[in-house]
Amino acid sequence: MSLHFAVLSDPHVTLPQTLWDHPSRFHLGEYSIPALEEVLRHLEAIAPEFLLIPGDLTQHGELENHLWLQKRLARLPFPAYVIPGNHDVPVPVATAEAIAPEDFPKYYRQFGYAQSDHLYYSLEIQPGLHLIGLNSNQFGADGKVWGWIDQLQLTWLEEQLTRLQGKLVLVMVHHNVLPHLPGQRDSSIGKRYLLENSAELLAILHRHGVQLIFTGHLHIQDITYDRADGHCLYEITTGSLVSYPHPYRLLRLDQDSLHIKSYRVDAVPGQPHLGEFSRCWMDGRSLPFVQKFLTDPPLQLAPETAQALLPQLRTFWSQVAAGDTQLYLPDFPAPARTYLESFSADLASSPTGSVDNHTRLQLQPSHWETY
Repeated sequence: MSLHFAVLSDPHVTLPQTLWDHPSRFHLGEYSIPALEEVLRHLEAIAPEFLLIPGDLTQHGELENHLWLQKRLARLPFPAYVIPGNHDVPVPVATAEAIAPEDFPKYYRQFGYAQSDHLYYSLEIQPGLHLIGLNSNQFGADGKVWGWIDQLQLTWLEEQLTRLQGKLVLVMVHHNVLPHLPGQRDSSIGKRYLLENSAELLAILHRHGVQLIFTGHLHIQDITYDRADGHCLYEITTGSLVSYPHPYRLLRLDQDSLHIKSYRVDAVPGQPHLGEFSRCWMDGRSLPFVQKFLTDPPLQLAPETAQALLPQLRTFWSQVAAGDTQLYLPDFPAPARTYLESFSADLASSPTGSVDNHTRLQLQPSHWETY
C-alpha cells in the first residue's frame, strides 16, 4: 500500500487591501488567493493524506493574511502542516504591518504547532511516519532575516532524531539546505537562499539517516541530493504559487521510493492565461537579477560584457524556475557558455525525461507502516 500527500510552497497569501505593489516586484500577489484556491480545490477532490507548506505563507507577515490562511486551511478535509518563511516573520518585534515571530505558533496550532510554542516542532503524522518542521529564520544585528538554524534547535533536532531512529522522518525547512544552482554558494544573490550553517544541519541529518527534506524560498522547481558514507539525502524544493510556473506537487510514498508528479496553475478567475502572463512578467523583470549572476562569482564578467549578453537571456530565469532546464548557447563566449549551460538538468539519465517535476526517488526501506 502507499501513502499520498501534497506539497505547495511560498503561496504569499495577499488579501487585495494588503497588496504591496512595487515597480520591480517579482511576486504576483494579486493572484495568490485565486491560485491557492485552484490548488486546494484539486486537493480536496483527490483527498491526499496531508499537505506540506514549507514557508512564506503570507506576503509580508500581515496579521490579516495569516488569519485568512488559518481559516482556509481549517476547512480542508485533510491535515496541513506549515512552517514560517522569511516573509512570515519579517521583523523581530510586532508592528502594525506584521506579527511577532513568537506569535506565529498561536495562529497555526492546527497545522503543526499543537504542542509547540517554538517555531519548530516534531510530530507523528502517520503510524511510524514523522514530520519535523524547522525554523530557519534568524535576525541579524540589522534586524533583517537570514537563513540559520540556531544551536538550541540543532541540539533539539539531534535528540528528536535519536529518539526516532529507524523511523521514516520528513524534514521541512524554508531556506535551502543544498545548492540548487551552479556556483550558488559563491554568488551574493544566490547564497542568501541557502542556510549559512547548512553543513551542521547536513551532518546531523546524514548521521541519523534522514532521506527527505522539503524546502521553498528559491521559487524554482528543483530536486537535488547529497551523498555521505553511502547515505543519500534528497532535497525537494518547490516553486512559488505567486510566480511562474505556479507549481505544486503530488507525491506517493512507498516503502522504498517516492514518486513525484508536478502540476501548474495555468488559469484563475480574471486571468485565463496566468501561465503565459506570468512567464512574460518574469522575463521582463528578471534581467537585473540575471546580470547580477553574471557579474558575481564564480563567473565575474565585466558589467559591459554581461550587459551585451542579456538580450539573449531574457527567458533564462523562467526556464530555471520551471525546472528540467535545457540551455544551449552555442554563440556565447566561454566561460559564460559553459557556466550558463551548467544550469541544464541531466535529463538523459532519467527514464521519465524529467528530474525536477516528474520523477521517482529511490529510498532505503524504513519502519513506517503502509496501510
